[in-house]
Amino acid sequence: MKLRFLTLLASLMPMAAFADETPTLNSGDTAWMLVATAFVMLMTPAGLALFYGGMTRSKNVLNTMGMSLIAFAVGTLVWVIAGYSIAFGDGDLMGHGKLLLAGITHETIKGSIPELLFVAFQGTFAAIAVAIASGSMIERVKFSTFTIFVALWVLAVYAPITHWAWGGGSTLNFGEMDFAGGTVVHINAGVAGFVVAMMLGRRKDYGKAAIKPFSPALTVLGAALLWFGWFGFNAGSEVAADGLAGNAFLITNVAAALGVIGWLVAEWIVYKTPTLIGGASGAVAGLVAITPASGSADTMGAIIIGLVGGIVGFIGVAKIKKLFSVDDSLDAFWVHGLVGIWGSIATALFIAPYLKADDFALGGQLVAQIKAILLTIVYSGIMTAIVFFISSIVTSGGRVDEETEQIGLDEKVHGEKVINL
Repeated sequence: MKLRFLTLLASLMPMAAFADETPTLNSGDTAWMLVATAFVMLMTPAGLALFYGGMTRSKNVLNTMGMSLIAFAVGTLVWVIAGYSIAFGDGDLMGHGKLLLAGITHETIKGSIPELLFVAFQGTFAAIAVAIASGSMIERVKFSTFTIFVALWVLAVYAPITHWAWGGGSTLNFGEMDFAGGTVVHINAGVAGFVVAMMLGRRKDYGKAAIKPFSPALTVLGAALLWFGWFGFNAGSEVAADGLAGNAFLITNVAAALGVIGWLVAEWIVYKTPTLIGGASGAVAGLVAITPASGSADTMGAIIIGLVGGIVGFIGVAKIKKLFSVDDSLDAFWVHGLVGIWGSIATALFIAPYLKADDFALGGQLVAQIKAILLTIVYSGIMTAIVFFISSIVTSGGRVDEETEQIGLDEKVHGEKVINL
């Protein structure tokens, strides 16, 4: 009898092993990802809108905030229509097979959560990436041009890069470590914004008159909301409620705090005046820097990555930017692109000992990081130029007329004012 039982048990083992490989819904993971998705959603039409809106001039505050709003709305639409399919569908260079989320139902599981929830989570990343790029082109780009640009850019630029990094494309995946979007979101968006700023040209009074921010208070509030949302951005990228998500949560907070300190200390040394906008920008720089390393660094690594991220962001904005004639209005490239490059390289340098693979080779990983950075810069730069050129043709030019620029886009484009006197 005992022998029969053992024989039956042995015959069932392959079936049990197969059952273990079947995706199973985990209610704890699902609950966390619902919250994380809501966190990241808050970052674009609230956090980034306030952060950018406070830094622009009073005559363009609503237009600037509106660009974050329309980026989220249009970005969400094109993501569910085709963006998710390109990013996470089957295929090597480009995904396919999931247009309009074909084949995905409420019962479809991705890892341990509903795939529809994964679609929503990843869609918030696509939306904020193109919204970040808007910071380079504010006060002079047509709202209609930007709206079309959002749709085309998410499909032609963001989704393919996402597919290579996270979606299963193998040919252009060099083994880069990018836990939550260092190249996919920040370098990509920073480069895109810089390219569009070059194509638009400088604002008429750029370098000729003082361009004062509307409200540093709004910028600080926006930075605080971004900081809050970034917990979902980074810790949510584990797509599970586990120890690695907890690690990402902690070091995200640490790096942001050190970004504030790094930027303000540098600003104090150079200008003798620590500003609130500088502190808010430092927080974002620290968050950008830790993003790709949030799944692999430890607390000490986060301290270094965040501190250097804040300093690099300040140097980029205060010094390196002056070497270029490009009017990157709200410093999207310097805070996201340049700091994102630092963060991507730092990811290879500061892997926690308890997370380092036995066969890890620093030299090989640095090469992988640099290859991914260069691929993102080249592809995003070229394709963004094409996408913006097409968007400008459709709207009969991408830049507003001189009168609109002088009076302000709030009144001329939207018929509204942030302050009615």
